[in-house]
Amino acid sequence: MLIQNIKLAADAMVFSGRGDTLQILLVRRKYEPYKGMWAIPGGFVEDDEELEAAAIRELQEETGLVVPAMTQLHTFGKVGRDSRGRTVTVTYYAFADAAAQQVLGGDDAAEAEWVFVKGITELAFDHMEMLDMAMKTVVPKV
Repeated sequence: MLIQNIKLAADAMVFSGRGDTLQILLVRRKYEPYKGMWAIPGGFVEDDEELEAAAIRELQEETGLVVPAMTQLHTFGKVGRDSRGRTVTVTYYAFADAAAQQVLGGDDAAEAEWVFVKGITELAFDHMEMLDMAMKTVVPKV
């Protein structure tokens, strides 16, 4: 019998604004790997948890932001994308008003902050790939 050792995660991209004012909610990682780097909020799915619910829970735990629903973007599963072991991540997205949403780092996030997308050059893991895909497929262009 084949026993797999693959972890399942859910990540939550939340955007606000349009064009040059477009922001994304990011967290600064509190722990290795990538300690101190900006990342998309997310984490491991619990055994009895739906994927979207996991993304919403992780977002709330790491940033304090509560969203009622999210839309699935893509599944990222490249071998080696996480140094802690084989991890497949299902990425979700939503839109919110940054001005009306106070955020604060929690759980394994040292801080949470709305960051202008235009200035982002590096993110932890393969999160730049996630952001690039979202920018090409779901973020409004104005």
